[in-house]
Amino acid sequence: MVVDASGEVLASLRMDGARFLSMRTAQAKACTAASINAATGGMAFEVALSAGIASQGDVTNLPGGLPIRFGRRLAGGIGVGSGTGEQDFDVAHAALAAVGADVI
Repeated sequence: MVVDASGEVLASLRMDGARFLSMRTAQAKACTAASINAATGGMAFEVALSAGIASQGDVTNLPGGLPIRFGRRLAGGIGVGSGTGEQDFDVAHAALAAVGADVI
């Protein structure tokens, strides 16, 4: 899932066999990464829990979300789901490299 800097979905793709909730979590990861301008998965438990509740699940601490930056300027976020957190990050990093975005 790719979102712009305000969290609006620009593109989404679901691979055959992806888990049912992976689109929802991928979108939350992308929105969170764009919102905090950082990778997902690093929030303190209390902050992550409060943010998740307050945003009705639109903010998540699950790993697999990265900000999309060009020349250090935030363009949006990418969120990948359905694998392990490490696998999701690997796919997100590959996508950023493919479009020439800054390395995160």
